[in-house]
Amino acid sequence: MKEFFSKYFLMRKLQAQVAWKKMKRSKMCYLFLAPYAIIFTMFFVFPVVASIYFSFTYYNILEPPRFLGLQNYISLVLEDDIFLTSIKNTFMIAIITGPLGYILSFLFAWLISELPRWVRSVAVIVFYAPSIAGNCYVIFSVFFRGDRYGYVNAFLMNLGIIDVPILWFINPTYMLPICMLVILWMSLGAGFLSFVAGLQGIDKSQYEAGYMDGVKNRWQELWFITLPNMKPMLMFGAIMSITQAFSVCEVTMALCGYPSTDYAARTIVTHLFDYGFTRFEMGYACSISTILFLIMFLCNKAIQSLLRRVGT
Repeated sequence: MKEFFSKYFLMRKLQAQVAWKKMKRSKMCYLFLAPYAIIFTMFFVFPVVASIYFSFTYYNILEPPRFLGLQNYISLVLEDDIFLTSIKNTFMIAIITGPLGYILSFLFAWLISELPRWVRSVAVIVFYAPSIAGNCYVIFSVFFRGDRYGYVNAFLMNLGIIDVPILWFINPTYMLPICMLVILWMSLGAGFLSFVAGLQGIDKSQYEAGYMDGVKNRWQELWFITLPNMKPMLMFGAIMSITQAFSVCEVTMALCGYPSTDYAARTIVTHLFDYGFTRFEMGYACSISTILFLIMFLCNKAIQSLLRRVGT
């Protein structure tokens, strides 16, 4: 056993020496990367580490942080019923809009890639516009107005399905499904563009070689040629889909109010916004953000393991 550990540490020492020599030879490359690395550390790594630290404290900005240990997490899980409701709502949104939006983004990109170039450019703009148009989801407040002048209410009343207008954004039964519809409509974002770019970058000769090797239809072509060539884009789209699905806040707050009726449209980020920017309980808010970070990290790892099997 002693001999094994000595060989192991010797090997690690040699690897470290080789890595250090490579770094010395590439010092100019690291020098050029230094500005980005410093900015990334300051504005991304340090805030995450600081948030994890403050999650174990009581911190209200005005007073120095007071260490509480796991009290914030215990309160979240055992005492905060609204947080549990926000987790349920967030997972419902993520489970429905995340995979569905991801699949639709790829299918639309796949279909658009078959169009002529100028038609493809117009189609990409049309599909991508909702995700960059800012508050475009506000138009749904016109469609789902709570009086007889709302388009949906007027349509249902003309058909005789309902007698009185439905308060879509006040009734807890309808609030979350409508928000999911809006989120799904806005889900064609950066992942969609990466799919379009990835499909255009595949060497067409691979399809010819595939048909010579026994590929018989478009579905086999998709599984054995297209998807394996798009693994980086698929991974990027998955990360963007996870981030978007778990960071829903603005849509539910704008359409359903803040707070929503019976907290039916409450999400984790909305709960975080409440404690962080309304009550200024930063320690408690940091514990919420830490839990959200862990959830997104674990979901990302699970999806990465699934995508590695594509085309194998």
